[in-house]
Amino acid sequence: MINSQTRGTAFPVRTTVILCAAGILAAFLPVALMKAGLLDNYTAHIIAMGGVNALMAISVNMIVGITGQLSLGQAGFLTIGAYSCIFFHLDAGLPLPLATICAMLLTAVAGFLIGFPVLKLSGDYLAIVTLGFGEIIRVVFINLKSITGGPNGRQFATIMAPPNYALALFAVTAALIVTLALLQNFLRSSYGRAIMACREDEIAANSCGIDVFRYKMTGFVIAAFVAGIGGSFYAMVVGLVQPANAQFLKSIDFLIYVVLGGMGSMTGSIIAAYILTYLQEALRFLQDYRLLIYPLILILVMLFRPQGLLGMKEFSFVQTWDRITGRSGKKGAANA
Repeated sequence: MINSQTRGTAFPVRTTVILCAAGILAAFLPVALMKAGLLDNYTAHIIAMGGVNALMAISVNMIVGITGQLSLGQAGFLTIGAYSCIFFHLDAGLPLPLATICAMLLTAVAGFLIGFPVLKLSGDYLAIVTLGFGEIIRVVFINLKSITGGPNGRQFATIMAPPNYALALFAVTAALIVTLALLQNFLRSSYGRAIMACREDEIAANSCGIDVFRYKMTGFVIAAFVAGIGGSFYAMVVGLVQPANAQFLKSIDFLIYVVLGGMGSMTGSIIAAYILTYLQEALRFLQDYRLLIYPLILILVMLFRPQGLLGMKEFSFVQTWDRITGRSGKKGAANA
């Protein structure tokens, strides 16, 4: 009895230590490489932009992969978050961390207001309405010239100035790690299980007493909140926000990350976002022809691996560590 209780309590502590160590390493390693001169500012900018795209991929996956709804207006939430961060910091005079939090909350409120009528629909109708929402956001921001700067956009030079590349890279990576950890814990909770039950079969979920609309709305608002995080860091990393960021093609880019990584796999979407962000920069010598890479990759994925890189699975640091240390083989022998 004592041994079984010891093993039962030791595993969560061990798992927590491994996950915290992996998170700290992921956040501080790029900064350490920059300080050592092994990572230049250009590469750091690409990695930071990959983190922003990964946040948006998580946001889209929360709707498409977890909630089971097709949304094509996620770029609109990114633009709301980006402009809100600029407004609260430059116009309202709030400190940047507080302005970022306010931008996240405002984007979540926008997600609630839009999701309330939109989630009454499903399938193609939902996709069309969210597509229209993105276009409405773009037109509204074009005409709010006093706040958004009109079609030319508004500059926001903050933490991504040349002396602070390491700070920007650390901030984006840390935000991505914290967001992923919180979402993974949420999805393992009863609320997350209820959302995934609605995804699998709404009729069966409703017959079990699950309020389908309520949990779909919860997933939609969380996705908008994460998009607000991505939008805030987009404004910081890029330094220029334009109404064109809300256009349809931007939402398609985020959806491609999810399809490539695996719908329902948060870590798969993150891996795909980093790969495609770096690939797009590595192929810049092809000029406009590099835009053909995305559709080509999609065609190949649909033909040879329609479930994406990881499918519905998640990358596990604990299992990877066990394989490296040989612990997984010992577990298999013990179970046998």
